[in-house]
Amino acid sequence: MAIKVHGSVISTAATRVFACLNEKGLEYEFVPVNMAAGEHKKEPFISLNPFGQVPALEDGDLKLFESRAITQYIAHTYADKGNQLVIYDTKKMAIVSVWMEVEAHQFDPAASKLTWELCLKPMFGMVTDEAVVEEYEGKMSKVLDVYEARLAQSKYLGGDCFTLADLHHLPNMKYLMATKAKALFDCRPHVSAWCADIMTRPAWLKVLEMK
Repeated sequence: MAIKVHGSVISTAATRVFACLNEKGLEYEFVPVNMAAGEHKKEPFISLNPFGQVPALEDGDLKLFESRAITQYIAHTYADKGNQLVIYDTKKMAIVSVWMEVEAHQFDPAASKLTWELCLKPMFGMVTDEAVVEEYEGKMSKVLDVYEARLAQSKYLGGDCFTLADLHHLPNMKYLMATKAKALFDCRPHVSAWCADIMTRPAWLKVLEMK
């Protein structure tokens, strides 16, 4: 099997890659990295990602890190497989790229902070900082207001079809839907419908079965 993904099933970045591979219907080997034991900070993993963060992908002799770069590589390299996650019309793909950037620079900072405070801290026996939660709920609300307006115009963020712009949201969204932050999504009807749609995709449900 040529494709290997080194990571953890609790990692939002790693599950982003798993979801992409599943959408393309590709077989891959999952190589667990024990982050609790610090395996991501030492060899052999550190030779795959010098920043010591999961995931890392190997496809033959190609080695990649950074989950969003990996998903773009998969979507383009295996364009003839599975579901199309990118669009080969220049103007339409430009719009998809805008929303991929929005996810990375607007949605993810707030979502990751809320995921850490509301989900991962309790998982690791740490205390949630409610002041931080309140601050980032406010930031998330502003982002989701923009999403609500966008999704009132199109079914998905990048247009009429599901793309990487939507897929990239799934890992953090999955965590937040199990917390009080879910209300931020539910109170916006177009955002809520979009969430319900993308979270029930077979490729994503397959990722959840790994946990």
